Amino acid sequence: MGVATNALEIRPKGLGIRHVQTILLFLAMLVAFMMRVNISMAIVDMTDERKDEYFDWSHSVQSVVLSSFFWGYVILQVPAGELARKFGGKPLITISVSVNALISLLLPTAAKIGDWKLVCVCRILQGFTQAFVYPCMHHLVSQWVPLEEKGLLTTIVYAGGQLGIAIQLIISGFIATDWGWQAIFYTNGTLGAIWTVVYLIFGSDSPETSKYISKEEVKYIQVSLGRVGEQKIYPAPWLKIMTSLPFWAVIVAHCGQNWGFFTLMTEMPTYMSKVLNVNLKNNGVLSSLPYLSMYILSFPMGYMTDVIIRNKWLNVSNTRKLFNTIGHWGPAIALIGLSYAPAGDTVLAVVMLTVAVGINAGQYTGYLLVHIDLAPNFSASLMGITNFLANIISIIAPLVCGFIVNDETQPSEWRKVFFVASGVYFFGNLFFILFCTSKRQPWNEPKESDIESKEPENKAAERQTDTNYI
Repeated sequence: MGVATNALEIRPKGLGIRHVQTILLFLAMLVAFMMRVNISMAIVDMTDERKDEYFDWSHSVQSVVLSSFFWGYVILQVPAGELARKFGGKPLITISVSVNALISLLLPTAAKIGDWKLVCVCRILQGFTQAFVYPCMHHLVSQWVPLEEKGLLTTIVYAGGQLGIAIQLIISGFIATDWGWQAIFYTNGTLGAIWTVVYLIFGSDSPETSKYISKEEVKYIQVSLGRVGEQKIYPAPWLKIMTSLPFWAVIVAHCGQNWGFFTLMTEMPTYMSKVLNVNLKNNGVLSSLPYLSMYILSFPMGYMTDVIIRNKWLNVSNTRKLFNTIGHWGPAIALIGLSYAPAGDTVLAVVMLTVAVGINAGQYTGYLLVHIDLAPNFSASLMGITNFLANIISIIAPLVCGFIVNDETQPSEWRKVFFVASGVYFFGNLFFILFCTSKRQPWNEPKESDIESKEPENKAAERQTDTNYI
């Protein structure tokens, strides 16, 4: 515990550059997710038969367009984790956001020229470059966020994605109504370009390379993380990783999460429009409520995780299982309730959707943190693997929805979609409960004869175990 005491003693007062980096990464997540989901709202207006000009795309074609982002997204997941470890997070996250911004600006023209096929190409390219987002975030958080502040600052960064979804859904209806669906993509592209310029000026891979940070703050972060001396990059033990049953429990939970979450994210605007007969402006506002609730609930859930562990009400493994159960079985029950909501009862349907997505915030302190629990030395690589496999599910889920739903106005067909998502949530979390643990895995520690090079990492790991910071 000596390291923890020293870190707290030298902690600078007030806000620092680490907080600036947190806000920049939060905004990166926000903008990235806005560009990830903008097509979900835009496609409602693009295919509106009441417009003078519209795209005559069947629901199955729309499902292909909605899922195409993930075709590119899955390809680089595993390499992205390794690239982030080797080259740092700043160049890769900058490329990711800037390329996505450029494609957003070009997408309306691509739709006119090449119809849905060229739109799919644009979305595939956006997914291809967004593959770097999560591995880069894991890497940058590991470099910048002290253990004493990891719970709050990490939550701020990752919750930016949900706020981005909510904002996009809120503003898209108004933008499309007043200026046309093309303006949705122009707005996103402009925001992405602005963020890129700001991050190139103020962003940094680590405290040691920042031009603006004080020596006192650098020392505080270094002591807190046990980052003393030369930092080594160890080769990942791939065979041991892929034969670890607890890690497969994380994979299954991540796959279940993506099936339910992306089914709702991509299909909710269409369900609102076709079944609930909600107009475009109200559609965006109502569709955003679940993600706003998820954003808000992520903070108390993160705080409660710390409280439970610090007071030793539950051990770390059972705490992860508890919150993952809240985050997966809660939505499973809510989706069953949604499937039996009376036709035309918009209020009840929105309440059920808000509950389903809102309490899904439990996954932030559930399976998502087990990557770090199992092997903090390789957490970026583990995230790359699970994100790769889980986002194959993100491709399949909208396609299955398109196969199930032949008549978008029939609640009975949507009921099947919700039942499938509910079942995936339930059985994925059941597997997680049975086989997951947060116990540090033996393969996390590289076999090195140089004890001194490992000592800082061991101290940091020991301290993390003792204080149970997230």
